Amino acid sequence: MAATVAIIGALEKEVAQIYDALAERSTAREAGLTVARGVLGDVQVVACTAGMGTVNAAAATQHLLSAYGARTVIFSGIAGGLNPVLHINDVVIGERLRYLDTDTALIAESTPGLEEFSSTPALVDVAEAVLQARGWVDAAEHPAAASDSTPRYLRGTIATGNRFITGALRDAVVAQTGADCGEMEGAAVAHIAAKNGADCLVLRAISDNCDESYDALCERSFELEDYACTASSLVLEIVRRLP
Repeated sequence: MAATVAIIGALEKEVAQIYDALAERSTAREAGLTVARGVLGDVQVVACTAGMGTVNAAAATQHLLSAYGARTVIFSGIAGGLNPVLHINDVVIGERLRYLDTDTALIAESTPGLEEFSSTPALVDVAEAVLQARGWVDAAEHPAAASDSTPRYLRGTIATGNRFITGALRDAVVAQTGADCGEMEGAAVAHIAAKNGADCLVLRAISDNCDESYDALCERSFELEDYACTASSLVLEIVRRLP
């Protein structure tokens, strides 16, 4: 059987489909997390809901790597769109992950000595292959008209910070990071993966355009579940393709 893969989401809706897909599933309460363990094809999987924010994401990532010997960690979830070529429910593969509200020069004084983080190139390639096989097109090569419903993806940059991005903060995030979407966990997951020498992939489906409040966004709970499932269904296929 292949090495263990850890899958993490910030919210229950981001990993619910993962839980349902696992065979031989069991759960354990540990380190402040409910960890589901099971099998997906030939792959042993551990999965959990980390909670929102960089500290929760980092703690969950380290626990799954340490306690279960996972050598690959995948983060699946939704994010706010920052790049105008992306529509709602399009996908960003986090080729690059950049912190907000963080002095990255100080962070880089410790292992792994990086100010910016990344998903593992081979996993980015697998994610892109899955998307293309499903008929998705590269948004960088095929910009969409407003009425065009063709699903799109980007191998792009994700900005991670501990604040919900909306209003004037949106423009500041774009100016600081050049990111295609913004969220609250991805860079922390990639950071801890790099610290442990583990492979990493961060995958985000666009749920909004960073133009509404958190409360207003949460009122669209059924839509958010659909967008979360867009990401998690892709993650399931990615894991099935792992060697």
